[in-house]
Amino acid sequence: MAFNDSEELLAAKAEKRMEQALATRSVERDDYIDTTPAEPLTKKDINRMAWRSLALQASFNYERMQAGGWLYTLIPALRKIHKNEEDLSNSMKMHLEFINVHPFDVTFLSGLVLAMEQSKEKISTIRAVKVALMGPLGGIGDAMFWLTWLPICAGIGAALALEGSLFGPIVFLLLFNALHFGLRFGLAHYGYRAGLGAINVLKNSTKKISHAASIVGMTVIGALVASYVRLSTPLEIHAGEAKIALQTGVLDKLMPNLLPLGFTLVVYWLMKKGYSPVKLIGLTVLLGLAGKFLGFL
Repeated sequence: MAFNDSEELLAAKAEKRMEQALATRSVERDDYIDTTPAEPLTKKDINRMAWRSLALQASFNYERMQAGGWLYTLIPALRKIHKNEEDLSNSMKMHLEFINVHPFDVTFLSGLVLAMEQSKEKISTIRAVKVALMGPLGGIGDAMFWLTWLPICAGIGAALALEGSLFGPIVFLLLFNALHFGLRFGLAHYGYRAGLGAINVLKNSTKKISHAASIVGMTVIGALVASYVRLSTPLEIHAGEAKIALQTGVLDKLMPNLLPLGFTLVVYWLMKKGYSPVKLIGLTVLLGLAGKFLGFL
């Protein structure tokens, strides 16, 4: 994860992203012809940009990553900002360069970029800001959404579903998207209002935010292991005429949910060894079938 990287590694990644951006550039000049700051964008313009950001990965490719969706997000605002056709062309060419950012907090960057476009900053400056914030936003987005909020919402939804409630998946979608859309639109307006002043604050706080979110996420995932990974054995230990249930008489007395914990740690170890999630799902299914058929699970 990005929040565990050293300063040297982060700098190396930023340099590589800049090289990728420059490798795909086709901008003819660095300065805009019309350097007069444009009229401020309206709330409607920013909301429209936020809605269009949902298509960020619609044309994902391995040369420029999210460039097509990124430009699609900005086009209406760029047309309003740049009245000069050559300026608009250069701006669009620059925004078709390599970019790869988290799809949920991308609107902070797009709002910030539109503020810079409105002020008619140099194209190289806007490019540098885009590259500088790809990594921090990726680290924050991964920690906040994939490691924290998604497990929490999935746990609540799964708990309802296991009780037989049809509202399980509905509650999951509502909870997850409440934060998702709240941040998507909120960050769009915040990024545009904050302008360049937000860059230093974000870069200085990235590791703290990501680390805190990851701790919460790992805690939630640990709780989910005990609650939703169900694994037990019907085997019995025979000592003369005495019979002791291995699960209730031994394992549960050593530590409740010992088998689910052991299985989770084995899966984690296999993932570290390079096993893909698809293979691990297949192995889990085979283990379940074999355990049921042979009678040890």
